[in-house]
Amino acid sequence: MGIEIPDLSEEAFRERLAASFRGFLPPGAVGRLHAHYRELRRWNHRVALVGSGVESQVVERLFGESLAALPLIDDSAAVVLDVGSGAGFPGLVIAAARPDLRVVLVEPRQRKWAFLRAAAARSALSCECLNARVAAALPSGIPASVDRVTVRALRLGDVEMRALSARLAPAGSFLIWASGERELPTGFGERRVVALGAGRGRIREVIVEGSAGSA
Repeated sequence: MGIEIPDLSEEAFRERLAASFRGFLPPGAVGRLHAHYRELRRWNHRVALVGSGVESQVVERLFGESLAALPLIDDSAAVVLDVGSGAGFPGLVIAAARPDLRVVLVEPRQRKWAFLRAAAARSALSCECLNARVAAALPSGIPASVDRVTVRALRLGDVEMRALSARLAPAGSFLIWASGERELPTGFGERRVVALGAGRGRIREVIVEGSAGSA
């Protein structure tokens, strides 16, 4: 059984979100994000989407830290692939904040995949939800060209990174939420970093060295 997530009105949710993310959100974004929050709260009893110790900071730690990636997703980006989407962080959050993007969520666990579909529908988001696992041979449904690959709460192996890098657009990159230091595979480099706050890690933008994105 999952933990209890606080019941927040849309206004209370908006206030807490504004305190943790001060960037621009388009009209309707907060409503879409709050719908995601409500669905998360409803499902968490039986699927355990949010772990113990985070329940009182879901808005700040999960929604706010997902939104922190927005400055790393340029206006020219069109396709975001979220690997290991779990409870929708950051994929569903990015889709709510950037409805102009095509967002594809990849989740191998059946129950979490079912949650993603339900949350996307409740939030009126047109995300594509794939019940699949990323491996050396990529599953069907992965777009042929991807501008950003987002990875949070998952350690993507070297083999998987190389497989996904073959689908990156010329200026594409990985956005990796990291709490510690990890040496990147040969042929990859760090372009930009967004700090998430004291003790909360950072988002690393990783590019394929020699690509247009490394210029």
